[in-house]
Amino acid sequence: MKETGNSIPELYGSLVFNDKVMRERLPKDTYKALRKTIENGTHLELDVANTVAAAMKEWAVEHGATHFTHWFQPMTGFTAEKHDSFISPDKAGQIIMEFSGKELIKGEPDASSFPSGGLRATFEARGYTAWDPTSPAFIKDGSLYIPTAFCSYSGEALDKKTPLLRSMEALNREGVRLLHLLGRKDVRKIDTTVGSEQEYFLVDKDLYKKRKDLLFCGRTLLGAPAPKGQEMEDHYFGVLKPKVASYMHDLDEELWKLGVPAKTKHNEVAPAQHELAPVFDTANVAVDHNQLIMEIMKKVADKHHLACLLHEKPFEGVNGSGKHNNWSIVTDSGENLLDPGKTPAENTQFLLFLLAVIEAVDDYADLMRISVASAGNDHRLGANEAPPAIVSIFLGDELTRVLSSIESGTDFAKEQQTLMEIGAHVLPHFAKDTTDRNRTSPFAFTGNKFEFRMPGSALSVAGPNVILNTAVAESLQNICGKLENIPEENLHDAIQNLLKEMIRRHKRILFNGNGYTDEWIKEAEKRGLYNLKSLPDALPEFISQKNLDLFTKHHIFTKEEIFSRYEILLENYAKTIHIESLTLQDMVRKDFTPALFSYMADIASEALEKKKLLPSLSSSYEEQIIRTLTESSESISVLLEKLCADTKKAEQHQDTLDAARYYHDTILLDMELLRGSVDQAEAIIPGTYLPYPTYDELLFSLR
Repeated sequence: MKETGNSIPELYGSLVFNDKVMRERLPKDTYKALRKTIENGTHLELDVANTVAAAMKEWAVEHGATHFTHWFQPMTGFTAEKHDSFISPDKAGQIIMEFSGKELIKGEPDASSFPSGGLRATFEARGYTAWDPTSPAFIKDGSLYIPTAFCSYSGEALDKKTPLLRSMEALNREGVRLLHLLGRKDVRKIDTTVGSEQEYFLVDKDLYKKRKDLLFCGRTLLGAPAPKGQEMEDHYFGVLKPKVASYMHDLDEELWKLGVPAKTKHNEVAPAQHELAPVFDTANVAVDHNQLIMEIMKKVADKHHLACLLHEKPFEGVNGSGKHNNWSIVTDSGENLLDPGKTPAENTQFLLFLLAVIEAVDDYADLMRISVASAGNDHRLGANEAPPAIVSIFLGDELTRVLSSIESGTDFAKEQQTLMEIGAHVLPHFAKDTTDRNRTSPFAFTGNKFEFRMPGSALSVAGPNVILNTAVAESLQNICGKLENIPEENLHDAIQNLLKEMIRRHKRILFNGNGYTDEWIKEAEKRGLYNLKSLPDALPEFISQKNLDLFTKHHIFTKEEIFSRYEILLENYAKTIHIESLTLQDMVRKDFTPALFSYMADIASEALEKKKLLPSLSSSYEEQIIRTLTESSESISVLLEKLCADTKKAEQHQDTLDAARYYHDTILLDMELLRGSVDQAEAIIPGTYLPYPTYDELLFSLR
């Protein structure tokens, strides 16, 4: 690649069958038909699909592709793909390269081995993938990747894309309906846009391979803290280490080729932690892009002899990793409906959409919490590094005063914009924002969008956006129902009364203070807000009647699809902690205990040799080490056997909720206590005795 600014536009999207490529390669009628499908959601005729498939295949082959795959997002949280070549034998014993419209729009992967939560029996194997034309195809690793939805033979959604597309349609329907009520007949469609900031850790690949816990679980299950952590606050936005900078450079290029608009990169708070943020895109494409980002991060890391860790809490004692889901609503003309403009108190359109979001988050705060619940993220939420498990909304001072003035019926006095005075005359003047930021808020308004800060770094952001879209669609529908039959001359007063009513009902969810304090936890309880601390606490709310009604009313999930996801989430939680328990037992028995006894034996031998040589010499230091490690070894033995016995009991639980609760209440506590004793002993043992790298090496080895 040439090191010039002009090469980046040439590189960007070079492996994507995007609108520019379609316009160049498709006949005009075919291009128009495809655009109509993308923009209006109309079905694509087979003859159009055949023409698109032929052009797509020719383009892909020119770029070195030999295979195609339907790329989908099953309930594993990862992506799935099955590759077929373009080759087709002819009568002369040769081959031709073929790709039909039928192959483009439909695939038939085996659905029996993917999580279904009881929707499918093992013998019911047939599943379908269906092309999603709103997310462009791309080339990766010599294959043409076609983004698709995934469903069962009987039509149930078995993936994360299908509910997301359904939720986008629901929000579009109700949002356009409200805008038309407000006289905005020019708007034909609205979309939600998403930008997902992605945090991650980088560690040396050789060190990574020596840690069973990182290999099997993605996080360290034991390990004494390094002498230095993040307390000096010197890593955040710090100078990039050469090896990290080289990795980030190559990561950007690989993502740009795939049309992923990677924009920002920097060091995060914890040592060895970093972040990448893309530019906004429609929710559907942004979710696909985030899946690609996570995959490419790992592949590029491997080429740089690094390991990329996406677990929410890979290291104890330093910040874990999140994924900030920046969410907004835009019209087909690009107008941001969450932009307050210069006079937000007078911007009726903005206020209605703002209050719709506030109502949605308040009414469905339980679903917001559930959308980010996982075994990994439970370690991170509320740990003074991420928002608490209590869902609240930060609006900032100006918008809070706007809503207060509407509720009280008083005029809003906008403060004069001030210039920042930094003190040195050589520095430029710039306008000061009307409000500060709040990093402790789970759901913060940040100028013209909301930033949902609760998702964990390994999570697919499809889930949170399904909940946001659906809950806001419900609020917009409620607003429309109250305004639709109001005469035009009375509409303004009706809107003002409705805004007052919504503010009074939902202001309990608004909080601009410090979400990390104990005082806020008490205050939230007084306000009647949910505090669902763990996945087993939260998940029963998923199948409450209120939430069943929401999803089925807007055709996001059937009742059966909801219960299947409930079962899958509980099973995944229990399985994750079960694997962690077995891994910790294995590491303590096979890795740590031999190192512990080896060091104790050497210390004891050294003390005896000293006594032999000079009986008058003191060996109190050696004796103290042996005494301390003996106490640790006895504690480890008891705690290890308890963990082993309790894990066997956990395996007997038949009910998925009971199992999840037992893993949370008993197994995690057993693991925590065992780790405490191991870490205490590890802090005394020299690293040369340990068969795995320590926190010192993992967090500070890169240069």
